[in-house]
Amino acid sequence: MAYIFISVVIVLFAVHFYRKAKRHSVKPFPEHWHKLLTDNVLFYRNLSKDAQLIFQQKMMLFLSEVYIDAVQFELEELDKVLIAASAVIPVFGFKEWHYTNLSGILLYPDNFNEDMQFSSKDNSRNIGGIVGNGRFEKQMILSKKALYHGFKNTTDKSNTGIHEFVHLIDKLDDSTDGVPERLLEHQYALPWLNLIHKEMEAINDNHSDIRKYGGTNQAEFFAVASEYFFERPDLLKKKHPDLYKMLVKCFNQKLADPI
Repeated sequence: MAYIFISVVIVLFAVHFYRKAKRHSVKPFPEHWHKLLTDNVLFYRNLSKDAQLIFQQKMMLFLSEVYIDAVQFELEELDKVLIAASAVIPVFGFKEWHYTNLSGILLYPDNFNEDMQFSSKDNSRNIGGIVGNGRFEKQMILSKKALYHGFKNTTDKSNTGIHEFVHLIDKLDDSTDGVPERLLEHQYALPWLNLIHKEMEAINDNHSDIRKYGGTNQAEFFAVASEYFFERPDLLKKKHPDLYKMLVKCFNQKLADPI
């Protein structure tokens, strides 16, 4: 059963590549999406009107370059809006950004297991998103349930969509290692690594409010810390000032109000 399901996924991704071969122009931003963003994306709601226009442009550019398909359900507008917002938020501080290592996204209705099945009821069905490797290179799979939860709960320092796009950013140097060479100037690499290991040690000793999963490895720490940065910047600045400063340098965004 797992092999059949994986084969279906491969076929869907092949469709992505076929579509990607055709050039697509950037479509105008649908005016009614402004309300969807305002109602569902705190980051967007906190922007000035001029910045919101820039956010909209970046969203439409992203959607012109990446295909999104739903598996076993009809793709809704809010699905596309939340995925595009997840992509834009981490790179909003840069004038122009293209996810050159992403071709297509599959949206599953629920969390899935390592065999990429979401219909089973076993306890291993706990994955909310993955960035593909090997035969799934340049692909991402997201759980709709996890995606929506990340934007509905704005206090838990967790956002699956942002998490997976940060992995993509990390992977731009061909190594998902928690050191985003495209974002971090060379002289900050060693201080960043020292900070990562200090914070991971605190997590694994249960002396940190950073999500436990961040103690798994460097790549997961970077993604989890980035979720915290974009979800609760004021709290991160207060509790982890050095980490906050380093992420400001990474993402070129100063999100927290002065303490």
